Amino acid sequence: MGAALAKAFEGDIVDGLEPIERASRDEVMALQRERLAWTLKHAYDNVPFYRRAFETAGIHPSDIRDLADLAKVPFTMKTDLRDSYPFGMFAVPREKLARIHGSSGTTGKPIVVGYTQADIDMWANVMARSIRAAGVRPGMMVHVAYGYGLFTGGLGAHYGVEKLGCTVIPMSGGMTERQVQLINDFQPDAIMVTPSYMLAILDGFAKAGLDPRESSLRFGIFGAEPWTNAMRQEIERAFDLDATDIYGLSEVIGPGVAQECVETKDGLHVWEDHFYPEIIDPLTGEVLPEGEKGELVFTSLTKEAFPIIRYRTRDLTRLLPGTARPGMRRMEKVTGRSDDMIVLRGVNVFPTQIEEILLAAEHCSGHYQIELTREGRLDEMTVHAEVRENHDLGADVEAYADALVGRIKNTIGVTARVLLHPTGTIERTVVGKAKRVVDKRPRE
Repeated sequence: MGAALAKAFEGDIVDGLEPIERASRDEVMALQRERLAWTLKHAYDNVPFYRRAFETAGIHPSDIRDLADLAKVPFTMKTDLRDSYPFGMFAVPREKLARIHGSSGTTGKPIVVGYTQADIDMWANVMARSIRAAGVRPGMMVHVAYGYGLFTGGLGAHYGVEKLGCTVIPMSGGMTERQVQLINDFQPDAIMVTPSYMLAILDGFAKAGLDPRESSLRFGIFGAEPWTNAMRQEIERAFDLDATDIYGLSEVIGPGVAQECVETKDGLHVWEDHFYPEIIDPLTGEVLPEGEKGELVFTSLTKEAFPIIRYRTRDLTRLLPGTARPGMRRMEKVTGRSDDMIVLRGVNVFPTQIEEILLAAEHCSGHYQIELTREGRLDEMTVHAEVRENHDLGADVEAYADALVGRIKNTIGVTARVLLHPTGTIERTVVGKAKRVVDKRPRE
């Protein structure tokens, strides 16, 4: 598992950085080559799916001699994982598993992932690294409002907080009034939660008559769904905290694959000692040069139970050189997924584009939903937006809605209907990701 080179990066944390976070790009790539060779052989030897995939492609793990050679290896798709339900992708016997997680399975059978104890330890380490990069330090108290259970968010955050030497409040999702009460009573330094549910907590502060800017929260680590820099500014302004983005997905490990550094807030540094990223053209599968936008693909480098090779995430982003961690490349903030994209009368629309427009209007909150319908042969989009508290638009509500229609048309190039609703009427998320799009179009 890249043990020889990894020894060189063992050592104490200095100025908040592990030795690997201070490594050069060349040093990181050397470690990746060693670990990639191990993980390809491990997957080939122990997972029938990967052995078949390699043989069908006419290649062997020994043919992959450099990082660029990885492009010869076939992709792993989400359907491959579903077809192997429940334990077909595991590279160790079931009795060697320390834990099992899974997706919600809302579109079919859940995707099941497993961890050995070494995998759990690695996950805790990258989560602790992520939380530290967000500004949190040992001894602080962290309120975890991600869902616990099969969803990887809650327990992933929990183990990372403990590994860092902090006090964890394992609140999980839901019970918003209780969330607000405990934040007010326990005085945590940081919160880990989806950005959409943070807005629900903000509503809870208002309902309780509390000023969120007077809360103890200094750091917020937000992930599990795409969110914009406009949403960041909204949360930071409301709570007077530093908000950073965390990225992960169950198939790769859970949260902790990449993290934004609080000192720069300029994209998420990928923890490349454990996860190797590529950007591909989502249509052709061709690997794109650094800096070009496309679909994010990940290969795990150290996972024992559930190695993942060239997994297509469907997340759209680009890779950039490292800044706060020069040896680790950054991925630009994910603001859309190829499977979240709305094609409306030939124009590609992402929910986050609507979010940015709404949050730029002083009378709109971050709560919104996009409804898709079909009138005759034409698709129609209705944006249901919520008015901020204490913004009574009165008789001018239609004029405000018309102004948003114009901004959407001028910015995105589509004509949409906008309906403005009173505060508190748009559906909130309490656990998991916000439901931004309601598609009522008839199935073909």
